[in-house]
Amino acid sequence: MLLTWIAEVAAEPLVLEPADRRVEWETNTWSLSTADEDRISLSVDAVVAAFERTAAAIQERIRDLGFPGVATFYVWHDEQAGQLRCSTGSVPPDALPFSGAYVASDDLGPVVESFLAVSETVSSAWSDLNDVQSVTVKTETGPEIVPFGVWVARVGASR
Repeated sequence: MLLTWIAEVAAEPLVLEPADRRVEWETNTWSLSTADEDRISLSVDAVVAAFERTAAAIQERIRDLGFPGVATFYVWHDEQAGQLRCSTGSVPPDALPFSGAYVASDDLGPVVESFLAVSETVSSAWSDLNDVQSVTVKTETGPEIVPFGVWVARVGASR
């Protein structure tokens, strides 16, 4: 079922509004999960291939829309929620709307491996996404935070 949901993301509503990041992430962000019994039957390669096909389809949609700007499709494992999340935004990979530290990568395997290794789904708030209308400069005063991995695919016309 997870592979079907990943494929369906490519056909879901897509909004690219550089002036309104909130609308973008509310429209373009998806939470994907699967039951434990289904999770063990999935392979990293199959999930990676599904996301790569989805990124290619989104890139084609963006091209067909004539959107001239930068756009990124990205996937991360929300460990607190036990979900894979994906989104598309009119931002470069180094400006994704996360409040926490992240490392952008072109290798989706580790993100999927981390998700598939989890045996229990937990629900949680989207604590790592910024309220895109209240982005502030962060100061480091506490313990070092380990950045999480985010797979990025450039899907916009501008590269």
